[in-house]
Amino acid sequence: MGFNCGIVGLPNVGKSTLFNALTETAAAQAANYPFCTIEPNIGRVAVPDARLRKLAEIGKSQKILPTSLEFVDIAGLVRGASKGEGLGNQFLANIREVDAIIHVLRCFEDDDITHVEGGVDPVRDAEIIETELMLADLESLEKREPALTKRARGNDREAQAQLAVIGPLIAALREGRAARTAIPAGEDEVVRRLQLMTTKPVLYVCNVEEGAASTGNRHSEAVKAMAAAQGAAVVIVSAAIEAEVSQLPMEERAEFLEGLGLHDSGLDRVIAAGYALLGLRTYFTVGPKETRAWTITAGTKAPQAAAVIHNDFERGFIAAETVAYDDYIAFGGEAGAKEAGKLRIEGRDYVVQDGDVLLFRFNV
Repeated sequence: MGFNCGIVGLPNVGKSTLFNALTETAAAQAANYPFCTIEPNIGRVAVPDARLRKLAEIGKSQKILPTSLEFVDIAGLVRGASKGEGLGNQFLANIREVDAIIHVLRCFEDDDITHVEGGVDPVRDAEIIETELMLADLESLEKREPALTKRARGNDREAQAQLAVIGPLIAALREGRAARTAIPAGEDEVVRRLQLMTTKPVLYVCNVEEGAASTGNRHSEAVKAMAAAQGAAVVIVSAAIEAEVSQLPMEERAEFLEGLGLHDSGLDRVIAAGYALLGLRTYFTVGPKETRAWTITAGTKAPQAAAVIHNDFERGFIAAETVAYDDYIAFGGEAGAKEAGKLRIEGRDYVVQDGDVLLFRFNV
């Protein structure tokens, strides 16, 4: 089960610098000119989770295996991308393939780094990108509409159903609203298959100067106000700091961040926010060989959670021995939790909760 977030934004806002820091590689060239990233770079990063080490200590595990999230560095969009300006068509196609959008906004002043719009205004930049995505979505739906209308007139029920879904989306886009604001009730899965860019969840990342990494600045405050109106989330980072931190040995990073007045890495917050943005949850398996985190979507039932490990676990599912994380820690592991009456045997209808420690019983 793979999940990915596409990193988008105008040229020269710090996308590739952020991506490089996320993946701790120099795979994405970070340069002071537009279109330095031509093909999307892809990197998988571990999702930080302090619970893993505590579980591994109790389970005396030899290895710790975190879950991961994929990030795609997509080249900079420009005004007119929906009409093919810059390398727009190619870039837009890359965005359609991701599950969520991390929109990096330049929130720092620097005369040495050019801005394609002539000055720093992150709210304007966000609106430019959103407009291009809306225009591309509208064009995509309008191309489908005539054929669907023709089929619907011939009493094609599938076409009629699709028209009932895309009609409100087209209306919203023509009014200048993102498609996510007009998804008909109960049609989320149908809309997801349309691969519209403005239905994808968005996280705004404010790239600020080093001195504002812990507090933000007037630009990031403007972004927060915009995001609040949209119901979107915001993370403040200094991509330059994060790039420097990513090159340090692990044991030196915390001290370096503390010296800057930061309690944690901005990258860790971006990863965690991306994970939450996708509606993901984590459950754990613990044993002497390994303690491992597994990713599921919110609302996943036990048999489908088991399938993340192996399809046979779902086919032969019998039950799930379940201990909540807090109980596992409080009672020193599975045996202590069982003795305290905190180990439960859950069946097929059990919805796995974030932090559950599970052992699946199955028979194939």
